[in-house]
Amino acid sequence: MIRKHITFYGWVQGVGFRYRARHAAQLYGCTGWVRNEWDGSVTMEIQGTEENIDKVILAIERGSYVRIENMDSRTIPLIAGETGFRTE
Repeated sequence: MIRKHITFYGWVQGVGFRYRARHAAQLYGCTGWVRNEWDGSVTMEIQGTEENIDKVILAIERGSYVRIENMDSRTIPLIAGETGFRTE
């Protein structure tokens, strides 16, 4: 298990990004949260296996209208006992 803090840049707000992220995270058993930022980016903290986190990102990218131009990602400490994936 790992936890990542990821910031997405591009056409990522107003295109169903957060909904897709929540749905994909639930589908692949990941926990965490996702939120829009003031600068037009989207920030996500996601916890799961590296393989399932990659699947979540691929599912988001396959969405209509979403265009991820850049991503900043770093591994951060796990949050024990976290359940679910929420939008903020």
